[in-house]
Amino acid sequence: MELLTHFIDIVLHLDQHLGAWVVQYGIWIYAILFFIIFAETGFVVTPFLPGDSLLFVAGALAAIGGDGGMHIGLLLATLCSAAVLGNTVNYHIGRFIGPRVFQWENSRFFNKNALLKTHAFYERHGGKTLVISRFLPIFRTFAPFVAGVGAMTYSRFHMFNLAGGLGWCFSLTLAGYWFGNLERVKNNLSLVIVGIIIVSLLPMLIAWLMRDKEEKNEHGSRAISAIYGGNKQDKA
Repeated sequence: MELLTHFIDIVLHLDQHLGAWVVQYGIWIYAILFFIIFAETGFVVTPFLPGDSLLFVAGALAAIGGDGGMHIGLLLATLCSAAVLGNTVNYHIGRFIGPRVFQWENSRFFNKNALLKTHAFYERHGGKTLVISRFLPIFRTFAPFVAGVGAMTYSRFHMFNLAGGLGWCFSLTLAGYWFGNLERVKNNLSLVIVGIIIVSLLPMLIAWLMRDKEEKNEHGSRAISAIYGGNKQDKA
């Protein structure tokens, strides 16, 4: 429980913790950021790691410069390579495991519901899923895995993976670099982080609500059909 509380504190106050890590670890901060982004995108069991907010805050720290910041060029190279390589590893894990993964049950380290939803999204949107899902927490962890399970050719996967990885890293990191040090943003960075988390989760919430509504409508239609069907049988 204490570990979970500490993790939540890091996520909600990422600016403070990441700033302290920059000072404490120096050049090794790039290796730490590489590992976090690589793990979030490369391992199927770590979709809970911060992604969007981490990119934004890292960009904001790069804008500071000096001992309290990072070099924006090196930062972008680190984050982009981690995102692309992470997805590549995830894809190959999916290819190795194959369709039998859909027979697995939920556990502490495996979210079957998220896998099935990502698979449905992939079936509907195809390769574009790898680009769109980059901006959707949890989905971006499962998308390359599902692409591997679905046996997407590596050349096609690599094209979408590269586009999605570069678009995700450049847009959020540069947003932090350009806007993260505006006085109003800097003084309310913890609120901005919470806002980024909420905005990134919003599409999934809307999709869940729409799906729930469709299921209720379908259930209602079946109930009405059963009632009218029963009445017709009674009259007969």
